Amino acid sequence: MTATRIRLLDLGTVREVVRVSVPLMFGMVGNLILMLVDRICLARYSQDALRASGPAVFTATTVIMVTTGAVGITRSYVAQAHGRGDERDAQDEGATGFVLGLLFSALLLLCTPVLTRVPALSGQPPGIQELEAQFLGLSTLYGSVMTLNMALSSYFNGMGRTRVPMAVGIAGQVVGVVMTIGLVFGRFGLPELGMRGSAFGTLSAVSTMLAGYAAFLPRGYAAGFGRLVRRGGRQVASVLWLRLRRGAPAGGSLSLEELGQTAFVWLAGVLGPVALAADNVALALNYAAVIPLIGLGTGCGILCGKAAGAGLHRTIPGIMRVTLIVSGLYAAVVAVFQIATPALLLGPFGLDGIDPVVTSHAVDASRVLWTYSFACMFSMAGSAVLECLGLARFGFLARIILMWCLCVPTISAFVLLHRDDPDMLPIMWVIFSAFEAVMAAVCMWRIRRAVGSGENRLHDAERVQQAA
Repeated sequence: MTATRIRLLDLGTVREVVRVSVPLMFGMVGNLILMLVDRICLARYSQDALRASGPAVFTATTVIMVTTGAVGITRSYVAQAHGRGDERDAQDEGATGFVLGLLFSALLLLCTPVLTRVPALSGQPPGIQELEAQFLGLSTLYGSVMTLNMALSSYFNGMGRTRVPMAVGIAGQVVGVVMTIGLVFGRFGLPELGMRGSAFGTLSAVSTMLAGYAAFLPRGYAAGFGRLVRRGGRQVASVLWLRLRRGAPAGGSLSLEELGQTAFVWLAGVLGPVALAADNVALALNYAAVIPLIGLGTGCGILCGKAAGAGLHRTIPGIMRVTLIVSGLYAAVVAVFQIATPALLLGPFGLDGIDPVVTSHAVDASRVLWTYSFACMFSMAGSAVLECLGLARFGFLARIILMWCLCVPTISAFVLLHRDDPDMLPIMWVIFSAFEAVMAAVCMWRIRRAVGSGENRLHDAERVQQAA
C-alpha cells in the first residue's frame, strides 16, 4: 500500500514540477495582468477604442500564435537534448530555433498590408475600421519581436531554467504596463496615442524582454550559429524544414484554438446583445482562470521532453499526474470563487455600472466556467506532451475535427434554436467545455500509446535525417 502511494506521487517529481512549472505559471499571470491593463485602458479611453480592440486583438493574436507556436517547438528539442545530457546539442537546437524565429518574424512583417485590410471585411463603421487597422498594422511589429522572444525563452525553458523567462517576463510586463498607460492616455510625459498606444505599449514590453533574454544567454549559445552555418546551405535548409514540419502543427493548433474562442464570442451574440455583453465580461474572468494553467502545461511538456530525450518514457505518466494535481488545486480554488462569489470576481472586469440584466447573466455564466477550466487543464497538458514527443500534428488534426467539424457546428445549431435567449449562455459554455474535455481524452489516449511504445518522433526524425 505504501509503495503504491509513493509511486503515485513521487516527491522528487513533485519538487521538479514545482521548480520548473511554477515560474512559468507566474510568468503567465504577468501576461494576464498586462492584457487586463491594456483592455481596461482602452475601455476607459473611449467606447470606439473598446469596440475596436476586441476584433483587432483577437485577429492579431490568432496570426501571431501561428509564428510563436511554431517556433515554440524549440523547447521540446532543447529539452530532449538536455535529457540526453548533451549541452552543446541543446545550444545548437536553441540556435536553430532562433534562426527559424527570424524567418517567421520576416514573414509576419510581410503580412502587414494584408492584415490592415481585414477590418474592411467586418462591416463596422469607418471610424472603428480605422482604429482596428492602426492596431493591426503595428501588431506585426510587436508580433515579430514576440516570435524571437519565443525562440529564446524556449531555450531557457528547455534547459529547465524557467526562472529566467519569469524574471525577464516580469521586467517586460512592468515596462509594458507603464508604457501602455502612458501612451494610451498621454501620461508620464508621453504622447497620447489611444489605440496605437496600446500596440506601442506591447512593443515596449516585448522589446525589453528581448534585451533581457540576450543578457542571460550563455557564451556557448552564439557558437551554435557558427556550427549551423558550417553544415552548408542544403543541410541547414533540411534542418529548418524538418523543424518547420514539427512546429507548424503546434502553431496551427494554438491558432485554431484562438479562432475557436473568437467564433464562440460571435456565436454568443446570436443569443442577443445581453448575452454578448455578459459573455464579454465572463470571458475576461475565464482568461484569469485558464492562462496560469498554460504555464503549468508548458512545464509538463518540458519535463516530459527531457524524460523522452533520456529514454525514460515510463516517468512521463508520473510527471503528468503531479502536474494535473497542481493544476487541479489551482482550478479548484478558482472554481470555489467563481461559484460562491462571482460578483466579487467580475467587478474589476466591468460589472460595475452596467445593466443589471447583463450583470445577472454574467454571474450565471461565471458559475459554469469551472467546467472549461478543468477540461482545459487536461487538454493543455496533453497537447504540450504530444508536442514534446513530436506528435503535434496529431493534436492539430484532432483540434480541427473536434473544434471545427463538431464543436462550432453544434454550438451554431444550438444558438440558432435559441436566438435572442440570453438564459442559454451558461449551457453554451457547458457545451464548449464538453468538447474541450473530449479533446483532452483524445490527447491522453494518444500519449498512453506513445509512452507504451517508447515513441519519440523528434529524435527519430533527426536520426533518419542524419542517416540520409
